[in-house]
Amino acid sequence: MAHQFTTSYLKDSLDLFRYYKKLGERAMEQCPDEGLFATLDRESNSIATIVKHIAGNMRSRWTDFLTSDGEKPDRNRDTEFETPPQTRAALLSLWESGWKIFLGALEPLSDADLGRTVTIRGEPHSVMQAINRQIAHYASHVGQIVLLAKHYAGHGWKTLSIPKARPAGG
Repeated sequence: MAHQFTTSYLKDSLDLFRYYKKLGERAMEQCPDEGLFATLDRESNSIATIVKHIAGNMRSRWTDFLTSDGEKPDRNRDTEFETPPQTRAALLSLWESGWKIFLGALEPLSDADLGRTVTIRGEPHSVMQAINRQIAHYASHVGQIVLLAKHYAGHGWKTLSIPKARPAGG
């Protein structure tokens, strides 16, 4: 992500979210298909499960964002960790659907909206607080996706950021 100076909280937030979206996509591109669905152990989540959870969160939090509680009554969070998508295509479709809902809710906001009150699980948040909460949430899960994708890609992994310095002659 090329840094662009801004004093707009919303622009900076959108830029960060788009960066994390792209980071997750670039990681998943390098992950072999079987790695998308593998877990490190019984208590770990696969990339597919993490994507299902992120998409479920985005749908719940950002559908009717300004007018309804961010924890929708039809969301069953626990099922987001069961029966993940079974193909790369289904996984990427779910990823895109979540991001479409999310960006569709965030992009039209203006600075005047930042002080408005929204609720998440019945607790009041300013719009700015809700955005900050999701930056942290999505960044942590994209970090998990990157770590897992790198693990499963093995020696074929191409860094997503600044590569380590190589020793001279190495």
